Amino acid sequence: MYQRNDQRNDNRNKTTLTSVRERTQCRFCRRGDKFIDYKDVETLKRLLTNRGKIYSRKRSGNCAGCQRKVKRAVKRARFIALLPFTT
Repeated sequence: MYQRNDQRNDNRNKTTLTSVRERTQCRFCRRGDKFIDYKDVETLKRLLTNRGKIYSRKRSGNCAGCQRKVKRAVKRARFIALLPFTT
C-alpha cells in the first residue's frame, strides 16, 4: 500500500535530471568586467532595493564572484557617501 522512501526518491530524481537548463551569464561576465567600480553609482543603484538593500544573487542574476565584487563596491560607495545606507 505504501511506497518505500527510496522508491519515492528515485522517481523524484529522475524528473529533475531531464529538466537541465543552460545557465545564463551574469551582466558583468557578459561585458567582461574584471573590476566593479564603486564610483559607477548608476549600475550599483540597479542592484539595490528602494530601501537600500543589496539584491540577492538569485534576484540580480549575478554569479558568486561578481556578487562578492558588487557587495564590496556597494559598501565602499556607502562609506564614501555615494550611496545611502538606508532610505
